[in-house]
Amino acid sequence: MLNIIFSLIIASFLPAFMLPDFLGGAASNISLKKNEARHQVLGEESQKSKENSQNCNLFPIDSAAAAEFVPARKSDFYDLKIWAGSSVAIDAASGTILHYDNGRKRTQIASLTKMMTAVLAVENIKDLDEEIIITAEALNVPGTVVGCPTSVFCNANRMYRGEKVRAEDLLKAMLMNSANDAASAIGIHIAGTQERFVGMMNEKAKELGLKDTNFCTPSGLEIDGAEDQCYSTAYDIARIASYSLRHDLIWDIMKIPEGKFYSTDEKYMHELKNTDILIEEIPNCLGGKTGFTPLAGKSLLLGSADASGRHRIIAVLLNDEQRWQDMRTMVDWIFENYEWR
Repeated sequence: MLNIIFSLIIASFLPAFMLPDFLGGAASNISLKKNEARHQVLGEESQKSKENSQNCNLFPIDSAAAAEFVPARKSDFYDLKIWAGSSVAIDAASGTILHYDNGRKRTQIASLTKMMTAVLAVENIKDLDEEIIITAEALNVPGTVVGCPTSVFCNANRMYRGEKVRAEDLLKAMLMNSANDAASAIGIHIAGTQERFVGMMNEKAKELGLKDTNFCTPSGLEIDGAEDQCYSTAYDIARIASYSLRHDLIWDIMKIPEGKFYSTDEKYMHELKNTDILIEEIPNCLGGKTGFTPLAGKSLLLGSADASGRHRIIAVLLNDEQRWQDMRTMVDWIFENYEWR
């Protein structure tokens, strides 16, 4: 306490431009203690030293070197504050970080997990017209499933045990409707069991150089009693989304507002509606993915491009009650404050 009082007395004699650096230790420590309980997230303490030592660009060096254009701040640049648990925005081509707030704070990410499931689907299913048989295990999941926006409300047909569905239609149900049964069915089809598929997910995360991610299920649902083992970060999810841009189908699907699909024998029809309300509101939107569980809170991932369509960005909000407005604000801010050279 005496150290803090002494610091505040000395600070009163310093020029204004020196105050942020001088008070960084005392003032920020006070702020952290006030917010510690509210913002405590698994792995957060171990990440603080990492975040403080990071360069502005955490992507591999060759990613930025290969980019034709790199974003730079405009002369009239101004700062952005988003009231999410954590948030990140990156330039998809170079990996340059455009916005960063607690970006490597480990936390549950709910259905943003499905971005990795989608990547493995398009990379491991050679023909997306291939039939997938819906199993009892795939259907035995809580939360959002085909035909049911919530676990207590169904407004259309659910999928049936033994039903045969095209792989691409399950991909649509997973990315548009955020259907947990569709994600589980894809994982079982590829790897034989959800557990083996999760192993593939975590191997892919290592291949991409992600150091703060551990997947538990293809859908993003946490495992009861092991919730602390299911985590990622805003930064890692942005990396996965950026990587997924090489697969046009994933992003083409995420831009579809609504639709329907049939079982391969055409006995059953299922309706789809995109959970992301911003895909038709944000100019040059590439697509987006929503996420929610009680532990993860409300989250949102979105891709967008500038007016020329040449420069693409990925933005991620985790645990944000105002995710729709905050995403609009972040995307506008990026293209107002950066130019590509």
